[in-house]
Amino acid sequence: MHIIGTRQLRVEDTRFLTGNGTFVENIDVPDAAYVVFARSIMAHALITSIDTQDAEQAAGVLGIFTADTLGLDPTAPEYASLGVTEEMSRWLLANERVRFVGEPVAAVIATTHAAAVDAAELVYVDYEPLPTVIGVEAAMRGDVLLFPDAGTNVAYDLYEEPSDDFFDGCEVVVREALTNQRVAPCPLEVRSGAAWWATDGRLQQLASTQNPHGARTQLAMVYGVEDEDVHVITPDVGGGFGVKIGLGAEELMLGQLARLTGRPVRFVESRSESMMAMGHGRAQQQVVEIGGTKHGRIEAYRLSIVGDCGAYPRMAAILPGITGMMAPGVYDIERVEVVGKAVVTNTCPVVAFRGAGRPEAAAAIERSVDLFARELGLDPVDIRRKNLIAADAFPFDSATGATYDSGNYQAALSTLLNAVGEFDFRRDQLKRRQSGTTVQTGLGLATYVEVTAPLIDPEWADVEIKPDETVVARVGTLAQGQGHETTFAMVLSEQLGIDVNQISLESGDTDTVPMGGGTFGSRSMQIGGAALHEAAGQVVELAKQAAANQLECAIEDIRFDRAERRFHVVGTPSSGRSWGDLSTAMGPDERLGCEVVFDPEGSTFPFGAHAAIVEVDTETGKVDLVRFVAVDDAGTLLNPLLAEGQIHGGVAQGVAQALMEEFHYDSDGNPRTANLAEYSFVSACELPPIETIAMQTPSPYNDLGAKGIGESGSIGSTPAVQNAVVDALSHLGIRHIDIPLTPERVWRALNETRK
Repeated sequence: MHIIGTRQLRVEDTRFLTGNGTFVENIDVPDAAYVVFARSIMAHALITSIDTQDAEQAAGVLGIFTADTLGLDPTAPEYASLGVTEEMSRWLLANERVRFVGEPVAAVIATTHAAAVDAAELVYVDYEPLPTVIGVEAAMRGDVLLFPDAGTNVAYDLYEEPSDDFFDGCEVVVREALTNQRVAPCPLEVRSGAAWWATDGRLQQLASTQNPHGARTQLAMVYGVEDEDVHVITPDVGGGFGVKIGLGAEELMLGQLARLTGRPVRFVESRSESMMAMGHGRAQQQVVEIGGTKHGRIEAYRLSIVGDCGAYPRMAAILPGITGMMAPGVYDIERVEVVGKAVVTNTCPVVAFRGAGRPEAAAAIERSVDLFARELGLDPVDIRRKNLIAADAFPFDSATGATYDSGNYQAALSTLLNAVGEFDFRRDQLKRRQSGTTVQTGLGLATYVEVTAPLIDPEWADVEIKPDETVVARVGTLAQGQGHETTFAMVLSEQLGIDVNQISLESGDTDTVPMGGGTFGSRSMQIGGAALHEAAGQVVELAKQAAANQLECAIEDIRFDRAERRFHVVGTPSSGRSWGDLSTAMGPDERLGCEVVFDPEGSTFPFGAHAAIVEVDTETGKVDLVRFVAVDDAGTLLNPLLAEGQIHGGVAQGVAQALMEEFHYDSDGNPRTANLAEYSFVSACELPPIETIAMQTPSPYNDLGAKGIGESGSIGSTPAVQNAVVDALSHLGIRHIDIPLTPERVWRALNETRK
């Protein structure tokens, strides 16, 4: 019996549901002191003085450090180099100038966390306020520069200026400005860490991160040592969503604070600190221009992007490039042009957030297609069908240089429409419109493609069979809720015939797992799983050779009976060797195990089609999502149950961005949504049951045929909901409403139309 493709409950859930997960804050670090950061209360100001005298005299305080006394290279990288100008480098503690509310100014170390919190409030900073730069328009004007030495607020200029003749020959051209608003990732576990120096001189650091080996490299760069001089340990992680790919400034300085105080130090931020300083997502202003024939053929598409990096260029500096690569989406468009920049503003730095550039691309093209259809008076479904990439065109080279590995976009759309029952919906919608009822209904579609494992980087894995026939697997990816302990065990069980409950997974320790790429960009199964699959296959071949030696026959005559977990000579199944026999017989310097480095051929491109049905109260602007259907294709599904869970989570986040989530700043750069009482995200109350339909179009780039699925739900859902709300109100003259579609925003749009 095969286990791949079956619905298996997660083996790790018992541990988590009974409170036996191990997170950084749960780990005892003997003699550890606590660090709390005094943070800037100004969005943009010169630091004229920092008075720590009262704080130093507070009970329990062991030391207070500023940029002048921290003793680290001021240009030490908070994040891996992204090719941005060096003049925009960040000091780990603010030096001379602060650039966003919440930026660390001083590190306060005390014997207890409470004492550190109290002392941090006694750190007095004198500021000379500077004009703030809030929003990309202000950044582009350049009247105020965050980094005067750089001479510009543009952190990264990705593309040339737009072509004047780009839309020549198009019968119809539609243009619209779109907002893909700033959101806060809000993982359940906030940032936490601990650091100390071992007797051998190595830095030891506990880190809640998606990428332990990347964290190790960051720390090695900060402290000027080799990677092997740093040991990073990552236990269970309570959510990442992209924001924990790299360590933040606070985490990077823990080793130096431990060195300065002569004892381990640990750090855990509050929820408000997390909201203000951990990192935000999305934050793009876009202009879409789409042109084609009067019959609905799309001939040209231009996407102009200005990405908001926040105060310091991190991942946001290159996200417009990812958005640009995925700009044409699922459509066969001959001419595609992307122009874009990334700019700095006096706000929290923007980082990767679930989808990281791909949801922004899908939102732009899917709104564009609906706008194009409405301009022509045609059905958005017909426009999509007319322009989708044909099923026999794969591998398909897009106009922006991406090579889509496999797909069947027409089938995804047809499957979705059959499930939704579009004809019955439109009949009900017409009745409501004719009756003039207050509550109107709308149907929105989004047909999407995304890229997973975009870096095309390798992954390390090791599989070893023990004498008791248990399996120890090691891999460089790391779970934050994805269910790796279950799905990776299924991959190995399929190869080895050993029950999943006898397979254990080790990850998150840079000493026991020597290399790894971490978990982001939905890379885990297609690269980490493929690496384990390859390693297990090599273990089977190793076992065949060992069995052949013991049974004195040629390896070609050895058969592996997976069901019985035995190796025997062909024709004589009664005489053979078990996994335990072979492992026990290994010599003192041998093991029944293999390690591999899997190097993928390319990125994979999952795809799908989502539909949202909403009801909109035209008097109050309130939007209710009443139905959501998701058709998703991530290649071969190892465990459909877990795949559905990933879709559910992604759809919830995408719906939240469409309807409610937005991180606000006032004109002075003060956060207005810095806690969960003020910042809204979706709950079960706002979500209907999410109907999932799986398609499976295997990828040719790994033996599993797998593509990533962790981010797909967040990519198709946001534009589907946005299109649905506009569809519900289109007969009233509504052409476009920006997200989030809060009651106030919808109400204002309706009132403007009525005027």
